[in-house]
Amino acid sequence: MAETFPSDVDVVIVGGGIAGCSIAYHLTKIGITDVALFERKQLTCGTTWHAAGLVGQLRATRNMTELAKYTSELFAGLEEETGQATGFKQNGSVSVALSEARFEELKRGASMGRNFGLEVRILSAEDIRAHYPLLALDDAVGGVFLPKDGQTNPIDTTTALAKGARMRGAKIFENTAVSKILVEGGRAVGVETEKGPVKARTVVICGGMWSRDLAGAIGVSLPLHAAEHFYIVTEPLPDLPTDLPVLRVPDEHAYYKEDAGKILLGCFEPEAKPWGMDGIPDDFSFDTLPEDFDHFEPILEMAVARMPLLAEAGIQLFFNGPESFTPDDRYLIGEAPEVRDLFVACGFNSIGIQSAGGVGKVMADWIRDRAAPMDLADVDVRRLHPFQSARAYLEERTTETLGLLYAMHWPHYQVKTARGARRGPLHDRFLAAGAVMGETAGWERPNWYAPDGVAKEYVYSYGRQNWHPHAQAECEAARDAVALFDQTSFAKFRVQGRDAASVLNRISANQVDAPVGKLVYTQWLNERGGIEADLTVIRLAETDFLVITAGAAQTRDFAWLTHNIPEDAHCIATDVTSGLPMLGVMGPNSRALLTALAPHTDWSTAAFPFGTMQPVEIGFAKLHAGRVSYVGELGWELYIPAEFSAHVYDRIVEAGADFGLKHAGIHAMNACRVEKGFRHWGHDIADEDTPLEAGLGFAVAWDKPGGFIGREALLAQKEKGTPAKRMIQIALEDESEAAPLMLHEEPILRDGEIVGSTTSGAWGHRVGKSLAMGYVHCEGGVTKDWLESGRWEVEIAWAAHPARVQFAPWYDPKAERMRG
Repeated sequence: MAETFPSDVDVVIVGGGIAGCSIAYHLTKIGITDVALFERKQLTCGTTWHAAGLVGQLRATRNMTELAKYTSELFAGLEEETGQATGFKQNGSVSVALSEARFEELKRGASMGRNFGLEVRILSAEDIRAHYPLLALDDAVGGVFLPKDGQTNPIDTTTALAKGARMRGAKIFENTAVSKILVEGGRAVGVETEKGPVKARTVVICGGMWSRDLAGAIGVSLPLHAAEHFYIVTEPLPDLPTDLPVLRVPDEHAYYKEDAGKILLGCFEPEAKPWGMDGIPDDFSFDTLPEDFDHFEPILEMAVARMPLLAEAGIQLFFNGPESFTPDDRYLIGEAPEVRDLFVACGFNSIGIQSAGGVGKVMADWIRDRAAPMDLADVDVRRLHPFQSARAYLEERTTETLGLLYAMHWPHYQVKTARGARRGPLHDRFLAAGAVMGETAGWERPNWYAPDGVAKEYVYSYGRQNWHPHAQAECEAARDAVALFDQTSFAKFRVQGRDAASVLNRISANQVDAPVGKLVYTQWLNERGGIEADLTVIRLAETDFLVITAGAAQTRDFAWLTHNIPEDAHCIATDVTSGLPMLGVMGPNSRALLTALAPHTDWSTAAFPFGTMQPVEIGFAKLHAGRVSYVGELGWELYIPAEFSAHVYDRIVEAGADFGLKHAGIHAMNACRVEKGFRHWGHDIADEDTPLEAGLGFAVAWDKPGGFIGREALLAQKEKGTPAKRMIQIALEDESEAAPLMLHEEPILRDGEIVGSTTSGAWGHRVGKSLAMGYVHCEGGVTKDWLESGRWEVEIAWAAHPARVQFAPWYDPKAERMRG
């Protein structure tokens, strides 16, 4: 019996792939049953139907791993719940390393897995042979086995999710194309379909490859692009074991899956083929793309050498189908920053099946609560920027992103494609000074400076990379003389109006209704007390403020700001990032240098104290200088109108020679901020972490009039006493050149038991130590005595390393240098 076509529902879901069906399933599970899912053709017909169906659990962060673990648990019980078989089995997975570097990568991942509660085993070449006897392994260095990984049938699993959703009241309409998202007053209010309009309180785009264009029609940026994805399926192989684990050989760009007595061999080749540059055909359904055996042949040749029985196997199917990829290989979920009540779940980068269960669960909670249920910054659509939806940018970047799934995941890796999108006005001057550029959020930024005669390139490793000695010299200049940092990529928002002070004070945890010229470090919190943003607010005038935040957080933080301005408030926020380049002049000689440049300004602490901003003149330019530092040295940030930036830079460099001025890059800045224990949003703090847990209680104005968002939750935590979770500073006891580097998510052990994990790390060039920050947990409260009474280690690449821990930073813990 055909279902009645609705005119009004609570939630509309656009797209009937596994993500859309999972969201419908999970919405109905939490009691939101007035759900309509519209699929333009048939369920799974876009990408889901031809997915390989691999279900891995270990991801790059704890929360992504938790979602993958949940997916496995969900798939394991779907058949019993719905009566629909899924083909899910947990046969484990083996990853093989063909180099020492890859083996270190796998072992670092294995330590992360232990940290996340996964069962992980390190394998020798002989161990690999025991799990997968069909392989030639003479060149294998080692591997990793995850016994709870598995595989599933994508069509059957999607069908089971759809059936579960229908059983609880959701309506699913196939052959019902959505042509437009309806928007009124900046909010999504429904969709236009070929059968008429449907009103809704929430709209969710799960349209896979079609999502970018559907969203783009209403001014929403969803940066994703289709790429051709290749695999073959052999003829049935006699006596092929049916319990073979999923096999990955990333150094050969290949994965293998036993499937009904056959081998499926797929690849993520280094140079991919974008597809659909002129749009995806409306009638594309269960379609395949033209074969390109020449493109796949190098993968097949390596596979035959790796698994010799393939030499005699016939090929039953040569498959080429499109899958969508994002600029950073992470999918897009959450509420769109441009349109309220419009949610998205798309761009799954070939991990849609293993992500679908967890995505459905968190999206359902997010839709219900209008807040992310956990830290999902890695995949939050707000991390990306509008320019990244440009067709030319996506086409070029997609040639690289597919292959990066199996490439070495080097620390500090710099993408090679779609570079040069965002350049500050001083870009060419920095290049002339020796800058080796890195990219973040599209910005080209000096990561380090190569002296004359040194190649401007990266030589990657898990140890000290080729730029380390040059970053050390830059850090030493900041410590001993003066360093010049490019901070142009920092985002800047102007907040103006007669209600600007009260609006910002309500959003900010600290007291920002301060005197004109005051510079206030603060967090923006959610109702749970979690940190949504970490930034600086500067009062320029009674009704005029400047907000400075991280460049990567530009879209996210501006959305948080504008969404929290009451509709009746006289308060206007404007993103002025493009017009306000920013330089950091940092080091003990910074005061003397700036005095020489601007002699009419008194740069003394008495006249220009820490945490203040003043208008200054340098040469022919009028600009603002703020006394603040992200490197822990005496210094000022200069906020310069764009047209004057070259003039100001030239004056600084000309005068700087007398004061030991040296250009310094982002790597040096990062090392300095880790030495100082300065938190970095997205690594050390996020929306699950509170200021009390992060050691940032000093930036909370508990009793200011009007309160602030999250105050009640934070007060409740404060009343409980010492937090059971707390950020600490970590230094390895090994201070030799052989000391390993901590990156993120390494297990922290106290007396042999895992009690936490690192959040970010670096070599501290000013203190000569391998450093990190991280959170540790103790039910009785993380106290100084508890820290000092334990024996501490950090597990790095499956090996434990003795460490020292403390609350205070390792460099200048009293901040005397910065405030002097």
